[in-house]
Amino acid sequence: MPSDTLNPQALAQALLDAARAAGSDAADAMVIEGTSVSIDVRGGRLEHAERSEGLDIGLRVLIEQRQACVSSSDARPETLAAMAERAVAMAREAPEDRYAGLADPSQLTTRRDADGLELFDATPEPDPAALEADAKTAEQAALAVKGVSQIDQASAAYSQRQVFLAASNGFAGGYGRTSRHISCVAITGEGTKMERDWASEGRIFQADLPSAESIGQQAGERAVARFGSRKPPSGAYPVLYDERVAASLIGHLASAINGSTIARGSSWLRDALGTQVLPEGMHLIEDPLRARIAGSRPFDAEGLETHARHWVQDGVLQGWVLDLASARQLGMESTGNASRGPTAPPSPSLSSLELSQGAQSQAELLRDMGTGLLITSLIGSTINPTTGDYSRGASGFWVEGGEIAYPVNECTVAGNLRDMLKGLVAGNDARQHLSNRVPSLLVEGLTLAGA
Repeated sequence: MPSDTLNPQALAQALLDAARAAGSDAADAMVIEGTSVSIDVRGGRLEHAERSEGLDIGLRVLIEQRQACVSSSDARPETLAAMAERAVAMAREAPEDRYAGLADPSQLTTRRDADGLELFDATPEPDPAALEADAKTAEQAALAVKGVSQIDQASAAYSQRQVFLAASNGFAGGYGRTSRHISCVAITGEGTKMERDWASEGRIFQADLPSAESIGQQAGERAVARFGSRKPPSGAYPVLYDERVAASLIGHLASAINGSTIARGSSWLRDALGTQVLPEGMHLIEDPLRARIAGSRPFDAEGLETHARHWVQDGVLQGWVLDLASARQLGMESTGNASRGPTAPPSPSLSSLELSQGAQSQAELLRDMGTGLLITSLIGSTINPTTGDYSRGASGFWVEGGEIAYPVNECTVAGNLRDMLKGLVAGNDARQHLSNRVPSLLVEGLTLAGA
């Protein structure tokens, strides 16, 4: 079969055949094929247009507890053979890794596609002119907001890709993904008094995407609200993380329970299994089988079953996030959380998380907070992965008497993640279409360095 007619499944199998012929004991192959189109406008004119059609292929071979990965974008038969020979040669020289290896066939999921998950929109790819029109509409809507001085950028994009995974243990499965995005960055003020903010929306299905006008208007309103920003006072104050940035706190928790980090003994939660890490009554659930959600996936990167799981139940940590290698190292079973790209072996990863919501709106949390900081943007980070010490640059709004008083910038918030997470108070404003559903989160007693 000519190489240019190979579909992802046939191409993955051809890689496995090449690896076997080159002398591998076991192998797996990943093929990602797709297209993307993006349009940027500025000042009502097209600034940048890009269309790409790409093929990424990756091969991992294993020889006597040694492994190596190679990748390419060339699907010619001679390239596949060269990849396999190079990977086998590399594996023979690699250090031994007694935890590396494919899944036993008995561990493999029977699910081999994403039927029912609605991860692919069969609607035709949008014409570039339609994307340009969306970007221009968003820009015009932002400029129409009184106080907006200019638009940094307005963009619209579309992508679709097919993913296929095959391995010598008998696994073979694949699925498609699509995405459609509109974003806008607006600026208020002039010179050294300029402030900016943004709005962005993405969906799997084009019909679900909010209007370009609403996205641009939101960007403009957010930017104007930041006019006249100044530093807040320094001291110990409660801090409310807006829903836009609250997921970052849960991301630090997710990183700390990653099996690779635990196996190295370098996590600030390495001794926390079965103990309280969130407030009583709060749950953190992963559900990679939620339909129409970008973070969902029918199987993990090692062909194991994915399913809903409580990582934190009633505030208590229930387990580590594991792929096969980290599970073997810790003497446990994989949790079906392997993730990978074409260039590297699998590693543990979480997707499609949901933190249980509270009963209060953000306005009610602000009222209860009294005086403190509402964070809407985070800049940089200094996180000690071993101790959980936390420090991040932030901007947002100073709150007095439960009401927003003025916008703030150029401040730093600091604390310790273990203490911060145990004292969280959750709002009720998580957006349901996001992969990670996390509401606004109130944290007591952080240290602010401002004026």
